[in-house]
Amino acid sequence: MAHYRASESKREQFRRYLEKAGVLDSLTNVLVALYEEPDKPNHALDFLKHHLGVAGAEPGDTEALRLELTELQQKWDLLMEENKDLRNRLLQYEPAPEDGAAE
Repeated sequence: MAHYRASESKREQFRRYLEKAGVLDSLTNVLVALYEEPDKPNHALDFLKHHLGVAGAEPGDTEALRLELTELQQKWDLLMEENKDLRNRLLQYEPAPEDGAAE
């Protein structure tokens, strides 16, 4: 019987710890959001992770972001090259500014 009370005491201490840390409120809020979700997700655990903020980028998301980064880097390179070309063409039509000459 004493073992049961010690175990119950530990349980109660742990519950108070979770309550004090705000864990119970967070879990309750997320579970209520899941309950109120009109279209229940196929993966409830993913829903919980996402709403608790513990879900990192999914592997598919990471790959999509890497692909987008590569495309944007290529576009940036092309734009920088175009900018360089346009500056060179502009210099053909405008004389280079002289040092110290401001009129």
